[in-house]
Amino acid sequence: MKFSLNIRNSTTHFTSVLAAFVIGSFSTNAYATNVYSTDAFSDSSLPGSSRPSSVAPNIALRNSSVARATLSTGIAAQSSTMDTKPSDNKQPSSLVLNGVFTQGALLRGEVPKNATVTLNDAAVPTNRDGKFVIGFDRTAPLEHTLTVTLADGSETVRHITLEKREYNIQRIDGLEQKMVTPPASVTQRIKQDNINVAKARSTNSDLDALFTRFTWPAKGPITGVYGSQRVLNGVPKWPHYGVDVGAPTGTPVYAPVDGIVTMAEDLYYSGNTLILDHGMRVFSTFLHLNSITVNVGDRVKKGEQIGTIGETGRATGPHLDWRINLGKMRLDPQTIVSGTPK
Repeated sequence: MKFSLNIRNSTTHFTSVLAAFVIGSFSTNAYATNVYSTDAFSDSSLPGSSRPSSVAPNIALRNSSVARATLSTGIAAQSSTMDTKPSDNKQPSSLVLNGVFTQGALLRGEVPKNATVTLNDAAVPTNRDGKFVIGFDRTAPLEHTLTVTLADGSETVRHITLEKREYNIQRIDGLEQKMVTPPASVTQRIKQDNINVAKARSTNSDLDALFTRFTWPAKGPITGVYGSQRVLNGVPKWPHYGVDVGAPTGTPVYAPVDGIVTMAEDLYYSGNTLILDHGMRVFSTFLHLNSITVNVGDRVKKGEQIGTIGETGRATGPHLDWRINLGKMRLDPQTIVSGTPK
């Protein structure tokens, strides 16, 4: 039996000063161009290269810089395999690697069965079909080495060069201290929330939904992007690690691909929060929901409604904050989905 979770704690809902933080403008360059190989992934409908159109901002930001991330559309990975000697920006035939070569990106790949993969000498798990995922966090170094060792002992080396991204820093001074640091009375709750979230993202399932085409989980204008950061009264706060879609309370939220629900809970900062496991340590998280219409343990299909947009938790207005994790690594959802959410 499914339930609807709709909890809003007025004592933890900050709106007055935080209204200055609403991100209402963004760079159209933040959209990723994704190129996929249909040979590598199970969904034959995966898109080719595309350049999404811009979306007009719907909220003005006063007296502060616009928070946005710049992501070039000219650095998409090659989707076809090539019989060539390994070198920068070329893909040998024993390796298919697809995604956007930039900081904050999730890349999906495939190698022959029984091959092993390492990234900078660290082992990369592969599934029974030879598929794997790698990620690069917000400030990852730009140079990396991916090595594929085949069953016969031969090696293929891929040198990866990421594009450096620029993130806007928002500096706001003169705030009351309680708006910068949460009160001591909620410290224990926040700690427990963090433990629960870590547990929800601790599984390493054999699902392979992440190798199918992701779709936007909600419709609306983008009002915030990955990577932007706020400095409050001179104190750097956590960067924004998701993409925000603005829409009225009650707007449906859908699963971007298949997954298993690992969290459906009200948290201090993010309000009604839902986490989906897509397999191989890749998780979607949906924040500030008004309602959650699935239970922990449910298996959901791509396109199935999982909740509705809201403004629960520490939010300034109704929107969906969608996040992607590879284990503990926080990545940009716009590097795995094409087009716009409108």
